Amino acid sequence: MSVTTIYGLDNCDTCKKARNWLTRFGVEYQFVDYRNDRQTPETLKDWAKQVGGWDKLINRASTTWRTLPEMRKSPQSDPEWTLLLKEYPALIKRPVVVTDDGVVTQGFTDNGFKARFGISK
Repeated sequence: MSVTTIYGLDNCDTCKKARNWLTRFGVEYQFVDYRNDRQTPETLKDWAKQVGGWDKLINRASTTWRTLPEMRKSPQSDPEWTLLLKEYPALIKRPVVVTDDGVVTQGFTDNGFKARFGISK
């Protein structure tokens, strides 16, 4: 049986909703709090590539983003982005959902998860 990995923050309400949804629909998953288990630069680059770029991976509405110094808000290279996200993992839109086939998606909605996991209930 395949296992989905949910990356996020343990205290994030959206991550909790996503985890509850997966449990309710019997989707096996593991949860990784990426504040405690920082992801490699390669993983972060892969996520960004799959979701449409660094700008799509980042939650610019977050308190963390708003409190960043202005000079940190415009990274110009992959190494600058990965350093920023290693330092401030809460900037990543959550949850990040990775299935065994390596496909990455972000966020949670009931309909989005139903489509993602092939559930028609």
